[in-house]
Amino acid sequence: MGRRPNSDERRAQIVSALQMVMARSGYAGATVAEVARHAGLAPGLIHYHFRDKREILVALVDALAGYAQDRYESRARACGTAWQKLDAYIAAYLAYGADAQPDAVAAWVMVGEQAAHDADVREVYQAALGAQMKVLKSILRKVFAERGRRARRLDHLVAAVSAFIQGAFTLSTTARPLLPAGFAAPMLTLWLQRYMDAEDER
Repeated sequence: MGRRPNSDERRAQIVSALQMVMARSGYAGATVAEVARHAGLAPGLIHYHFRDKREILVALVDALAGYAQDRYESRARACGTAWQKLDAYIAAYLAYGADAQPDAVAAWVMVGEQAAHDADVREVYQAALGAQMKVLKSILRKVFAERGRRARRLDHLVAAVSAFIQGAFTLSTTARPLLPAGFAAPMLTLWLQRYMDAEDER
């Protein structure tokens, strides 16, 4: 049997090109021709690996979710407590670092915009966001347990933290000049610390 062509590498190359183009031009501006140009491929090769632009977008959602999860896991490995893992989760999503990809944040915001009016994209987007929220919920439950407290309204807290993160993504993409540099991760950590302290006092 002959050697399998480098389909996985080509697909990753195309998905990466869509991320780059979407971050600058949005989904509507990310034509197959423009994606091909950024990938350094002929447009025909795009269609060989993907049926259409929407299929590339679905693959991009998976890639972006995987990137965020990898950032979290690389930070969580050194953590000993649940609170440290919560810090790692916040840093993975909101802090800068050598592994940061600003294009990934901008592309994720564009994916969310597309999900608002495309049922297929919405399904994949919600699945990826749901997986992130499941990890967060597990971490927060353990934080409460470490403090000897029962987690009350945990789903509400998970939703609030997720809304903060998604809102920070949107603002950093659409209104960066209005934001203090590096505000998001420290402020979310401080807000959660005060929330936990208030819960301890109840």
